[in-house]
Amino acid sequence: MAFDPQSLCFDAQGLIPAIAQDAESGEVLMMAWMNAAAVQKTHEEGRVTYWSRSRQSFWVKGETSGHVQELVEMRVDCDRDCLLVLVHQSGPACHTNRRSCFYTAIRQGDEVEILSPME
Repeated sequence: MAFDPQSLCFDAQGLIPAIAQDAESGEVLMMAWMNAAAVQKTHEEGRVTYWSRSRQSFWVKGETSGHVQELVEMRVDCDRDCLLVLVHQSGPACHTNRRSCFYTAIRQGDEVEILSPME
């Protein structure tokens, strides 16, 4: 069966959350939004493309930073309202120069930094 991005359940703004995960380590790298066209572009071109809500435009990960996400596999959750994007990540995934956007943890009521910026 051919994949049809329109079969996904987008929110009222036409967006779906996409969680980027390192295909080799399993590390969760980031979460961003995609619209149907970004899903299609990612699927066809192999470079992960998101939808920037602030700029109202496509955002090809790594286009300006060089920290590219190459698509390995795209997975759809059981409700078809969230995507898991398995990637080969080049450099940091986070704009703070960290490997992952999830660089703080809440431990015993305190928020602590668990990842430092990459060199």
